Amino acid sequence: MKTTHAIRGYTRLCLLAAAALAAQGAWAQAYPTKAIRIVVPFPAGGTSDILSRAIGQKITEEWKQPVVVDNRPGASANIGAEIVVKSPPDGYTLLAASTIHTINPSLYSKLSYDPVRDFTPITLVAKTSQVLVVHPSVPVKTVKELIAYAKKRPGELNYSSAGNGSQPHLTAEMFKARTGVNIVHVPYKGAPPQIADLLAGHVALTFGTSPTAVPHVRAGKLRALGVSTAQRIAALPDVPTISEAGVPGFEASGANGFVGPAGMLPAVVEKLNAIVVKIVNEPAMSKFLSEQGAEPFTTTPAEYAAYIKAEVVKWAKAVKDSGARID
Repeated sequence: MKTTHAIRGYTRLCLLAAAALAAQGAWAQAYPTKAIRIVVPFPAGGTSDILSRAIGQKITEEWKQPVVVDNRPGASANIGAEIVVKSPPDGYTLLAASTIHTINPSLYSKLSYDPVRDFTPITLVAKTSQVLVVHPSVPVKTVKELIAYAKKRPGELNYSSAGNGSQPHLTAEMFKARTGVNIVHVPYKGAPPQIADLLAGHVALTFGTSPTAVPHVRAGKLRALGVSTAQRIAALPDVPTISEAGVPGFEASGANGFVGPAGMLPAVVEKLNAIVVKIVNEPAMSKFLSEQGAEPFTTTPAEYAAYIKAEVVKWAKAVKDSGARID
């Protein structure tokens, strides 16, 4: 008798589990039924903002549901990340994750979230370079000339960044360590003000993300000396890598992607991954990204998860070497 009751109980559990899975499958199949919000943890006009708006517009066209870009800058992208962590894992709130997402665990001694455990990776969308740009008033045209010029003026040249511990900051610190130059850090709250003050001549140089720096280089408002990636970028084919321009082995690339809160349904993740990968790899979007200085680069959710883990380790060393710390 006990065996019969146990079998019946087990059967009920199986039926309930099957019903729950069926309900989840139906819910995922109907997704999306309302607006999707992409939280960009930076001001409008930066790389994450540019990519999110371009891809979000295409998702709207494909799915006939609005995609709203919600700029929530502050605290080195932590404000935006915390909003997403606390959101329901239903696929309607996503985070535009960039390199700072994997830098922050080493930068902050007390972080309210874990970049691996508390998020669901969806896909990378692009890899980006930092472009070493100077104001036209700085009388140098090559990386070697900049190094020589800075060494004759220790502590006199200022460089801007998108904030303490941001990729431009750490890339510049890596450059300082490799070349022995003494240039002074001036942090800003995001890429747009970082570039704006360079355009105004208030600082001498910066390592700007390619989508934010390239338009100003093309317009002749800034002079590009080198790119931080191992290869030249399609948007600036005549600009050498910093490695080939005089600092052998120098490399600092970044990446942008989309993640959601932890616990998202696999079927919804797969649906989001499929639409974003399709959009990014369309010829028109690939061309747009390349023109911005962003190399189209998509992944499976599992590949993106592995990438995030590896980047956390990579940037931990860069943060330690730079001495950067925010408490």
